[in-house]
Amino acid sequence: MFLLYFVVALVNAVLTFNIRAAEKKARDQEEKEKTILLYNTLLNSLSHELRTPLATIIGAVDTLRDHPEKLTAASQAALMEEVDKAAARLNQQVENLLNMSRLESGILKLRMDWCDVNELVHTVIRKNNLSNTHLIQFFPDEQLPLFKLDAGIMEHVLHNLIHNAILYTPEKSIVSIQVENAQNACVFHISDNGPGIPQEDKFQVFEKFFRLPGNKAGGSGLGLSIVKGFVEAHQGRIELQDAPQGGAYFKVYIPAEKSYITNLKNE
Repeated sequence: MFLLYFVVALVNAVLTFNIRAAEKKARDQEEKEKTILLYNTLLNSLSHELRTPLATIIGAVDTLRDHPEKLTAASQAALMEEVDKAAARLNQQVENLLNMSRLESGILKLRMDWCDVNELVHTVIRKNNLSNTHLIQFFPDEQLPLFKLDAGIMEHVLHNLIHNAILYTPEKSIVSIQVENAQNACVFHISDNGPGIPQEDKFQVFEKFFRLPGNKAGGSGLGLSIVKGFVEAHQGRIELQDAPQGGAYFKVYIPAEKSYITNLKNE
């Protein structure tokens, strides 16, 4: 009887080991397939998103170099503007790739310091330099305290949200930005009056490489997934809703320490 129990236990152990080995092999295979799919998606995205601005830059530079005598001052200025726009688009894609790499590798380290969020928003708006295509509305609240957060990371968050709003709305649309001093948190509100995001796509907009079907705006589909990663690195959260005036409305909630000195000054 003892020998029988021993044989059963041995067989059971061997079967358990084989099952676990098979499960591990299946998981490894699944992870490998996901990794291959991720890289294929990334390469397909980059082949278009990086090639297009590069082609614009090369074409404009060739024209300026080979036929300067045939170009009027206005034509040269127009070509230089195209180069500037293409370079900015290229830089945005490279920034997104670097930021996604930091998130995926787990090497992202926050540098927390006191930040004037009004100045932070103004800096992002100036760097976007999109006053010719969209109206960006921001009414600073001078009563806001300083918040302790990573200003560089939050600049990327705001930039991507504003850039995303501009990318998916018609020219002359309005992008509104507000900052709220909530209990134990700094809350950013970014909304637009564009067509909005379909209900069935709202749960996917923060996924890597997701782009709205049928939209010609372009982009790598990394912007909002990076935003979500940076917000969560601050132990915060981001919500997507429908804006009251139509369009998309993003609410970014960042738990943050507030400056007591600023509160005393405001009093």
